[in-house]
Amino acid sequence: MEQNEEPAKNMIYSNWKYLFAGLLFGILLIKGEVISWFRIQEMFRFQSFHMYGIIGSAIITGMISILLIKKFRIKTIDKNEIVILPKKFQKGNIYGGLLFGFGWAITGACPGPLFAQIGSGATVVIITLLSAIAGTWVYGFFKEKLPH
Repeated sequence: MEQNEEPAKNMIYSNWKYLFAGLLFGILLIKGEVISWFRIQEMFRFQSFHMYGIIGSAIITGMISILLIKKFRIKTIDKNEIVILPKKFQKGNIYGGLLFGFGWAITGACPGPLFAQIGSGATVVIITLLSAIAGTWVYGFFKEKLPH
C-alpha cells in the first residue's frame, strides 16, 4: 500500500461513526413519525400536539446541550474546541422563517427528515430535496443583495 492511501483509508474508517449516527437519527425520525406528512399537516392545522411535543423536546435538549458545552468546555469527537458565537437579530430571519414554514407546510417536509423520507420510500420527496438545494443556491447567489 502506498503512503498516500493510508490517510484516506483511516478517514474512511473514522467516518463510520457519523454514518451510524445518521442511520440512528433516521430511524428515530421514522419511529417518532416526524417524517409523516399527516403528522406535519396535523401540526399546521393545530389538530395534534405530537409534533409540537417533539419540537419542544428538541429545543429543550438543544438548550441543555449548549449550556453543558459552555459550562464544561466540551470538545468535539476530534478534540476540537466548540465555539458558539453570539448571533445578532436580523429582520431577514423573520422572512426566511416564514418562507421556510410555508415550504414546510406545503411539501410536508423540512430539510432534516428529507433523507429519512426518501429512505423510507417516499421518493416524491426528491422533488422537495432538489427544490431545497435550488433554494440554497439562489440564497447564496443573492445573499449580498438581501437586507441585513
